[in-house]
Amino acid sequence: MLKQEHEKVANPIVYSCYYTRSREGEQFVQEHVFSYQISGTLILNDGSREYAINPGDFRFCRRNTLLKFNKLPPAGGEFNSISIYLDQKTLRDFCAEYGYSAAGHHAGNAVLQLKPSAMFKGFVDSLMPYEQQIKQYGSNVGLLSLKIKEAIMILLQSDPGLKDILFDFSEPGKIDLEAFMNKNFHFNVQLKRFAYLTGRSLATFKRDFEKIFNNTPSRWLLQRRLQEAWYQIKEKGKAPSDVYLDLGFEDLSHFSFAFKKTFGVAPSKI
Repeated sequence: MLKQEHEKVANPIVYSCYYTRSREGEQFVQEHVFSYQISGTLILNDGSREYAINPGDFRFCRRNTLLKFNKLPPAGGEFNSISIYLDQKTLRDFCAEYGYSAAGHHAGNAVLQLKPSAMFKGFVDSLMPYEQQIKQYGSNVGLLSLKIKEAIMILLQSDPGLKDILFDFSEPGKIDLEAFMNKNFHFNVQLKRFAYLTGRSLATFKRDFEKIFNNTPSRWLLQRRLQEAWYQIKEKGKAPSDVYLDLGFEDLSHFSFAFKKTFGVAPSKI
């Protein structure tokens, strides 16, 4: 079953560890995330491009983006990464304290692969002694607030242009709904999330959607996903078990039922 990551985290510093098995799913990235890949490989896809994150890589994921992920442990080893979540309040407080501001909205890739540096590595190493404390006893608010501030400082020092991303506090503006949905139809998120990301209330999203597509969002999403499934299976030779998760279906049986109802044949029979 496709699983979604939690949108909120209890601590701003999160250790991710999986043994032997891979784990895939998708998530709405609600806050900026600065991460370091310790072991294993992370594959991310934002609907337009794929990013391969390998051991020793640093990455920055922008807030208000949709990402599919696949966490792959190495043979006989474990997947391990550490992520620092940079929430809006912390960033606003940082701006007020140090006088930073964004020059304007900065569009770009959902994931930035950062150039490794001794400064980044030294920061990550400084977090390791607190791993078990954070896992077992919860966060030390004073200590973690200092480490988060340090993370922001080294990001800005490594690339001053990141200020236009970090300190852009604007919410998603009203964008081209047709282009957005054709790019992101395969993400299994609620309609209210699609509405938010296109700069609309849920009611306005539904109204605009029906004007553009002459269909309800739910029906269109099902039809569009099934059309893509037919193409992937018939033309690309993929197995149903390889496509249903990527196209936003939660389980194979539901996908097979909907596919047969629409096309009159089970996907396994094509």
